Amino acid sequence: MRVGVVTFPGSLDDVDARRAVAVAGGEPMRLWHADEDLRYVDAVVLPGGFSYGDYLRAGAIARFAPVMSSVVQAARGGTPVLGICNGFQVLCESHLLPGALIRNDHRKFVCRDQELVIENSTTAWTGGYAAGQHLVVPLKNGEGGYVADDVTLDRLEGEGRVVARYVGQNPNGSYRSIAGVSNERGNVVGLMPHPEHAVEELTGPTTDGLAFFTSVLRATVDA
Repeated sequence: MRVGVVTFPGSLDDVDARRAVAVAGGEPMRLWHADEDLRYVDAVVLPGGFSYGDYLRAGAIARFAPVMSSVVQAARGGTPVLGICNGFQVLCESHLLPGALIRNDHRKFVCRDQELVIENSTTAWTGGYAAGQHLVVPLKNGEGGYVADDVTLDRLEGEGRVVARYVGQNPNGSYRSIAGVSNERGNVVGLMPHPEHAVEELTGPTTDGLAFFTSVLRATVDA
């Protein structure tokens, strides 16, 4: 299975995301922000970093990158897409996911190992987890506070589209401690923490993030 990882100017974690795909057993493919062709990939990862220097807003310029037209079209057609950290911001700016990511409520960059609980194990990216399962993966962001109006938040809760929540102290002021959400179909997931940094014991802190990548391989094969 071919998983494309997009590199924008300012991407930092594209190499880590490709490594995670390989460790999971997939074939990582490099996708460039200026390309319009997704090269027949089976899934797409938008990695963390600071696309276009986070000018205007985090993810606001990346939304208009040529590759995103193809990503949006593919996502609406059912292709699995995972946005991690800055990638989550890009998905919200592209209107593939509701809500927005704003500056942390304490106005400081946060970098730490973070405990999460998986609430939706039916998406293309979380099928390898059990609902209620706890995991620990790194978190690093300055604009990681997930926000939306109450109507949207209630809809996400009611439809089971909250994929993951923070456990313990809320690290960035995200409404209702939301760490990740999905679209209605479950093929598009945005996640603020970094599962790609938790796929091997050597680089730790755990291997809890690996199932995000093995899940999508399994989901694509089963489809």
